[in-house]
Amino acid sequence: MPKPLTDQEKRKQISVRGLAGVENVSDLKTNFNRHLHFTLVKDRNVATKRDYYFALANTVRDHLVGRWIRTQQHYYEKDPKRVYYLSLEFYMGRTLQNTMVNLALENACDEATYQLGLDMEELQDIEEDAGLGNGGLGRLAACFLDSMASLGLAAYGYGIRYEFGIFNQKIVNGWQVEEADDWLRYGNPWEKARPEYMRPVHFYGRVEHTPEGVKWVDTQVVLALPYDTPVPGYRNNVVNTMRLWSAKAPCDFNLKDFNVGGYIQAVLDRNLAENISRVLYPNDNFFEGKELRLKQEYFVVAATLQDIVRRFKSSKFGSTEVVRVDLSTLPDKVAIQLNDTHPALAIPELMRILLDTEHQTWEKAWDIVTRTCAYTNHTVLPEALERWPIDLFQNLLPRHLEIIFEINRRHLERIANLYPGDHDRLRRMSLVEEGDQKKINMAHLCIVGSHAVNGVARIHSDIIKATLYKKKLLFYFGVRLLRGGPPQVPEQDQWHHTATLAGHVQSWTDFGIHVLPYVFLHFPQAAPGYHTAKLIIRLITAVGDIVNHDEVVGDRLKVIFLENYKVTLAEKIIPASDLSEQISTAGTEASGTGNMKFMLNGALTIGTMDGANVEMAEEAGEENLFIFGMRVDDVDAMDKNGYDAMEYYNRIPELKLAMDQIAGGYFSPDQHDLFKDIVNMLLHHDRFKVFADYEAYIKCQDKVSALYKNPKEWTKMVIHNIAGCGKFSSDRTISQYAREIWGMEPSLERIPKWFRNLKSPL
Repeated sequence: MPKPLTDQEKRKQISVRGLAGVENVSDLKTNFNRHLHFTLVKDRNVATKRDYYFALANTVRDHLVGRWIRTQQHYYEKDPKRVYYLSLEFYMGRTLQNTMVNLALENACDEATYQLGLDMEELQDIEEDAGLGNGGLGRLAACFLDSMASLGLAAYGYGIRYEFGIFNQKIVNGWQVEEADDWLRYGNPWEKARPEYMRPVHFYGRVEHTPEGVKWVDTQVVLALPYDTPVPGYRNNVVNTMRLWSAKAPCDFNLKDFNVGGYIQAVLDRNLAENISRVLYPNDNFFEGKELRLKQEYFVVAATLQDIVRRFKSSKFGSTEVVRVDLSTLPDKVAIQLNDTHPALAIPELMRILLDTEHQTWEKAWDIVTRTCAYTNHTVLPEALERWPIDLFQNLLPRHLEIIFEINRRHLERIANLYPGDHDRLRRMSLVEEGDQKKINMAHLCIVGSHAVNGVARIHSDIIKATLYKKKLLFYFGVRLLRGGPPQVPEQDQWHHTATLAGHVQSWTDFGIHVLPYVFLHFPQAAPGYHTAKLIIRLITAVGDIVNHDEVVGDRLKVIFLENYKVTLAEKIIPASDLSEQISTAGTEASGTGNMKFMLNGALTIGTMDGANVEMAEEAGEENLFIFGMRVDDVDAMDKNGYDAMEYYNRIPELKLAMDQIAGGYFSPDQHDLFKDIVNMLLHHDRFKVFADYEAYIKCQDKVSALYKNPKEWTKMVIHNIAGCGKFSSDRTISQYAREIWGMEPSLERIPKWFRNLKSPL
């Protein structure tokens, strides 16, 4: 008789078998055909490749549903503390492969599709990227959701279900052209609409102060319809939820006039409400003070907080159904993380709920808010900091403006008591910025209303302390500024995939790059209204046109622009690259999200001591990166002493030649002055001081070239980088967030006991 398996051996066996309920290839094929027939209403005679993708996606989704329901059952039964991650962006990319990997289904699905005469990679390529983010801020949010599920945290991501995501970039005659990202055109198999949890969101109106309390009346209502997407943890049976809100007009929206013309116009006017979730603003590091943007920010916050309060009040204790009436214990059960200032309105909105609906005192409400909310700052660049005009606030959110004014009054009163007569300090610390147009500083609001603040890299946190908000400011606010920032989860764990990338490049450019000594890949995107950024893209493509066809260097060097950079393209570029350029002026880049992924995938870094480069150098050893240029202290000293670009221009012959060629039309023979604005900016208005790092950059590139000729030494540096990148797992970061900010303990158990004990409701 065989020896009984231990619990550890059973868990290992379940893991090996794929955590898929012992599903085999035959079952996957059966379910695939079932979805093709009964979900898509197709057979193999008329089905398209897109149909096959949807059949496969639904087959994989079936393996999520039971886990998803059981996870939520467990949270309801045990009532753990929950973390709510509020972000205007979630840059998720594709879902199919990530889900198969996390459920250990990838090999079985590959075999099943092969036996069905299909190619799984072709089917994966059909999936649209969920481009609901611009870059690092949204990608951070996506990685964090993945890690929170993998660590067994009761977590929810809240954002907006944009009908159109980040634009699709095309390069036409060297210029960027934007096309709408209609990512929902064919439907989304991963989401589930939840109309039963639809919530009203109010705008405009006026405020009444009555003996019974404060009332916000005569408002316009927009409905927030939630769509839930499952977020599976890595092989642990935990499936959390990302809930994205879609704006819907109420049924009675402007339908009071029933003559034909009025009725038709009223129906057409519904778009005004539903435009709130129509499109993602195409920039995460430049502030546009548009009313629609402020509507989006309040829309997601108002709907989310209603959802949070509903869930908090309806939790279960043991076997007893209990409805919480008092919100005083909210911080014990709820943690709200604000991903940059975009969801900053959560602070006054939660105050409004506590004051006007729950009738808490100001002091009690403020204590609840500050113990519940925490804030991650993403940038110190002034053009990116949100400052909303008071007039716009007054019109759109009059009650919230009153609350912000009262927060600021009490805040400045306490500062004045601490620092009598220091009017400059009061001005600097105020939430309201004076000037020709008074504005609300949303970063200051976040800091005042949060119990913890962090930047997205250690150097960035230090800069926040030292410059942007000043040490005394943070000391007074009483927040804990975390030193460790939140790096990103690596995209893949393969070694170089140069052949795959080379094939992609050749299919797009007709250039073969397999045997070239140097290939410079560029993939920036410019916000549609950002003229200078678009002109820089045009300069890159113009330089490429000259270099790539030059008789002398054309066979040795290529300059390639890869259009429409998104998560899926990053998965091709990053594993295939040898050198990662991270060359922002020290102190200006919040973190950089690609540098750590390049590091893990075997690319060495040439970069400044900025963003996460600093911590990468510490982990791998600075000698294993190509570090050049000014440090933050050098930049500060140059700010004080003055920066003269012309001194470098006149002193360095090759730099002068390059500028003269760009300005004189060498790269734009049909329009000689096309790039004069770029040269004028670099010579006379460059706050990034690019020329100051030029000589150090050239010398460092010489070191790169010399080392690349020595494969053994190059490989040693690669190994040091890969070995040193463990810190940059978002699992490590979320563990730190959980313990130090949210007061939660992550679970590392691969197969939770509660999952094995719960019965499926299906």
